[in-house]
Amino acid sequence: MIRWLIVLIGICFLSFFNINQVASVQASELSSFTQQQLNQGEETAQKALQEIEQGNYLQAEVYWTQLIEQFPNNPAVWSNRGNTRIAQNRLDEAIADFNQSIKIAPQYPDPYLNRGIAYEIKRLWQEALADYDHVLAINANDAVAYNNRGNVKAAQGLWQEALNDYQKAVEIVPNFALARANLALSTYQLGNCDEAIRQLRNLVRKYPLFSDPRAALTAALWVAGFQGEAESNWVATVGLDHRYQDLNWVRNNRRWPPTMIEALEKFLTLS
Repeated sequence: MIRWLIVLIGICFLSFFNINQVASVQASELSSFTQQQLNQGEETAQKALQEIEQGNYLQAEVYWTQLIEQFPNNPAVWSNRGNTRIAQNRLDEAIADFNQSIKIAPQYPDPYLNRGIAYEIKRLWQEALADYDHVLAINANDAVAYNNRGNVKAAQGLWQEALNDYQKAVEIVPNFALARANLALSTYQLGNCDEAIRQLRNLVRKYPLFSDPRAALTAALWVAGFQGEAESNWVATVGLDHRYQDLNWVRNNRRWPPTMIEALEKFLTLS
């Protein structure tokens, strides 16, 4: 998972060959390649994934491009190259790759999900919403699509609808930590502060290295009058991720709801 896309969770790197079993790629196309070519393609795909794990997205893109040249009708390699371009913030190029993947395999959900992420980064909310809706039309149990659609609804100020989507994501995948954090944030925005604090405390207890709920718990506790507990959580937060000291990052990148932003600002200014 790409670390800086904390709110845009869901990028999927697709299997190099298995996608052909569900996509509009005929088995006869694969039979036109020698076994050596297929083995080499799989080796190249593994090299790309290794580069991604190390954060070397540009080199990974080189490998996916090589695979596109060799296997231009494989939708997975187009979608995977699009993901590496998202990681480099080359969003229009990424969207073009997802478009090609969708053209080849319109019934497969992951390229729509990935394109929705690119649209979301560009703040094209309606386009992102349409892609997430399409994913859910294909697979009504896609927890990531529910979480990401909740993000879009939240960005539009539709907090109850966002909360409903986060709740659905959590029902599908109970250990979906980021969806649980988003659920708590939406709960706080809707005015149920005690319940939000309860949810955040549970998250911190279960995922002690997850900085987002710690930062949110700090802010909520400070406003609620639990200064000592707030300060201890803040020490842990900054040790895990210093970006929460930057209100602009929290507001524009992490996209916390306004009420929680206000609470964090009060903590940071000790007011």
